[in-house]
Parts: sequence; C-alpha cells; structure tokens
Amino acid sequence: MNTATFSQNSLWAYLQLLRPANIVTAWADVLAGFAASGYVGDLTPLAWLLLATTGLYGGGIVFNDVFDAKLDAEERPERPIPSGRASVWGATILGSIFLSVGVIAALQVSWKSATVAAIVASAALVYDAVGKHNAVLGPINMGVCRGGNLLLGVSVAPAMVGEYWYLALIAIAYIAGITTLSRDEVKVSNSTTRVTALSLIVIVIFGLLALGLLNNYEVLTALPFIVLFATRVLLPFIKAVRQPTPEQIRIAVKAGVLSLIVLDATLAAGFASWTYGLLVLSLLPISMALSRIFAVT
Repeated sequence: MNTATFSQNSLWAYLQLLRPANIVTAWADVLAGFAASGYVGDLTPLAWLLLATTGLYGGGIVFNDVFDAKLDAEERPERPIPSGRASVWGATILGSIFLSVGVIAALQVSWKSATVAAIVASAALVYDAVGKHNAVLGPINMGVCRGGNLLLGVSVAPAMVGEYWYLALIAIAYIAGITTLSRDEVKVSNSTTRVTALSLIVIVIFGLLALGLLNNYEVLTALPFIVLFATRVLLPFIKAVRQPTPEQIRIAVKAGVLSLIVLDATLAAGFASWTYGLLVLSLLPISMALSRIFAVT
C-alpha cells in the first residue's frame, strides 16, 4: 500500500470516528435552544455555538471509541481503532482538539456559554470512561450531555439558561431511553430494559405536549411535528420490545438518534414558528444521508 492510499484510508477512519450524522443532530439541539431563548440580533453568536457543539459532540464520540478500544476488538472488530485503521493515540489527539475547540468557541459568546460547554465536555468524558458501564447512571449521564447541548443553544441569551433549565429534562429522558435500549444491541438482556426505554419515550411525548402550558410555546403549531416524532420513534421501539433481536434493536436505536432532529424541530416550532421548525427539520435528510455512509451507533 502506497503512502497516498494509506493517508486516504487513515483520514476516512478518523472521519468514521467522528460519526458526522450524529454531529448534525447536535446542530439541531443548538438551533432548538436558540429558538427557546427568544434571542433577536446578530447571528454571529449562533455560528460560534454551532461550531462549539460540533467540537463537543465530535470530541465526545471520538473518546467513546478510545475508551472502548479493547471491547470493540471483541464485539466490533470492524471499527476504526480495533481494525488498525486509526490509532488510540491519534484518536486521543483528535478528540482533545475537538473538545478544546468546543469550549473555546463557546467562550466567544459568553462565559456562561463556555461554562455550559465545559460541563458538556466533562459529562461526555465521564460517560465514555465510566458512566456507560452503569445501567442506571449511564443513560442519565448521556442524557445530561444532550440536555446541556440544548442549553448551549439557550445560552445565546445567558439570562435565559436559568429560565429554561427544565428543557434539558426532555433531552435527558429521551437520550436515557435511547441509551437504555442500545445496551441490548450486542447481547439482548431481559425485557425490563426495553420496556423502560419505551416508557421514557412516551414520557417525552407527553412532556412535549405539556409545554403547551407555557405562554410562549404554541403547542398547536408544534403538533404536526409531535405526531411525526411519535411515529418515527414509537413504531421501531415497540417493534424492538416485541421482537428483541440485536438487529431490530439497532434499527430502533438508529431511528431514535436521527429523530433527535425531529424532537428539536418540535421545540423550535413551538417556541418560534412552523417555518423555523421546518428549517431545523431540514437537517434530517442530511443526517440520514450521512448515516448511510458513517455508523450512527
């Protein structure tokens, strides 16, 4: 193999570690939080926050493979690190750069944004290193990462983070559901895991409807998005409960990850407008296209 071919293969391997389809879902988090903040003004802060979430999610997902290198060698030998196409050292450098960019980019908006970014980065590393191995705290830990990412978007108006902190609970419950189900991807466990995951998704749907109690959230505007979200997520999750095979569970988890964009579009539509919701939803085909090229789970 010549040097050029090796370099191309190596670059492709590190791109796989970043899981681009997932990063697009992180952009949707920030856009939804931005809508909730009610911010009106220069869009430069939004651009910085989109760069920040790219760094935070990209870095976190790379370190996930770094800490899982030995386990993946047994369960997923085709992954970049165990296959030898990427090195642990190289992935560590890449992940560190991305996390640093995430915090530094957030600092360009405000200290509160940087604080939220630092919390998300720390939570991601804790999850990658130890959190994922705890059946109860692991899903919550992962949910905190995505909930914090949503609040990162809200932080474009720093004072609003304290006002809308509870929005993170929706993201936490949803990601906890997906993470709980993903534990059965390789080896199917007892039905309690799958039922718990499905229950969390149902709670999220009711939570989206409950936001209609807020004065500045138009639930009727968000309703078509809620129906789309429920359809995309509930059907594969119910099928995974009824037919608990690793493949079916993997399909449900993938649908759950990509439907993060639909969840964010629902929030965006309710807080801003249906057109803004459609703007966020337009990220879905991009993420789906990337998911055909790069692994999501």
